[in-house]
Amino acid sequence: MTTTTTQVNPVLRTPPASPAAAAAYFSASLAFHADVSDVASALATAAAEGTDPGFVVIDSRSTASWDQGHVPGAVHLPTALIPEQAEQLLDRSVPVVTYCWGPGCNGATRAALALAELGFQVKEMLGGFEYWVREGFAYETWEGHAEKAADPLTAPVDSDDCGC
Repeated sequence: MTTTTTQVNPVLRTPPASPAAAAAYFSASLAFHADVSDVASALATAAAEGTDPGFVVIDSRSTASWDQGHVPGAVHLPTALIPEQAEQLLDRSVPVVTYCWGPGCNGATRAALALAELGFQVKEMLGGFEYWVREGFAYETWEGHAEKAADPLTAPVDSDDCGC
């Protein structure tokens, strides 16, 4: 008797989730995360209309990192200081969007956890400061305003909309 074994490729070694489970997971992911482009768009629209974006952006990095560059209008609140300063700096009724250096850093995740544990509504900005700069959005340094051209690997060259 001959038996044949079918090799399953690494992608399908663990089968995909059911559509219902996938929808629940991805819906939850969007409740916890915002991307750089969406944050920048919401901030720009609010500024142009003279309105409030409905959220506050928190830079959870050190003072040296903040001075090196940060999102304009962000509040500087290093993760270690959240327990003692969040109540004085933030309004619990306003959602918070945290960021740190970039995808290789989980500082924004730690900051989001600390804020959630204090009762704040919070999202993490995917990509962090790295992708803010790489996508060509203006930023502030201790010397003032700065901006770099968008990296074509992270943002469309001929459009403001990536189509996502």
